[in-house]
Amino acid sequence: MSVSDLASLPTHRVRLGALAFAFAGILFLIYEVAAPRVTDQTSLEAAESWASAGWAVAHLAAIIGLILIPLGYGALRRYLEGTRTGNIAALAATIGYIGSALTISYYGAEVYGLKAIGQRAVTDDDASLTEVGNAFRNDSTAVSAFLIGLALIAVAAVLAAMAVWRSGTLNRWSGVPLAALLVAMLPQFFLPHAGRIVWGGLLAAAALWLAEQMWRAPTSVTEND
Repeated sequence: MSVSDLASLPTHRVRLGALAFAFAGILFLIYEVAAPRVTDQTSLEAAESWASAGWAVAHLAAIIGLILIPLGYGALRRYLEGTRTGNIAALAATIGYIGSALTISYYGAEVYGLKAIGQRAVTDDDASLTEVGNAFRNDSTAVSAFLIGLALIAVAAVLAAMAVWRSGTLNRWSGVPLAALLVAMLPQFFLPHAGRIVWGGLLAAAALWLAEQMWRAPTSVTEND
């Protein structure tokens, strides 16, 4: 590998991080648009929604998005390595990985477990089977892991926004909208479907803005005293 190739590695990593943010934002929008929303989660209609392709596509999109966001933080950490904000970005990446892992464990149960229960309920024409799905969705251990995961995702997003703000090279505001929207990830679950789609669209726009800033970032960061 040539010297020029070695010099270009940091830029490539930062741009991969930019792509991670961009795709994550788009995937969260897909999640909100594709997921069927049924008010009565004890009905046969709810079971049909769990068994639908839209349910699977939506939750898989969310899972991949949750993987990509901390990968973006990791690229940000790489970009800011050796600066006074590098440690903040590293902490954001670490907390983000843990938060995403905990949250994904819940999403995985929803996409695989509820799908199987929904299919059986539809086949048997038995809405009472939804009680099984709702039982593990509302299990205290599952809910605790989910809430802790969302809290850590929020903390990581705020730390990443702080790192961007203090970087001196990226637009200082470019990390703020994404952080604000990820902090609001829990409250948005209580919005109507249209409101959740708006949240997904705003998240996509925020992620694309940060991605654009990282894609165009200078090849090196100079400390600001």
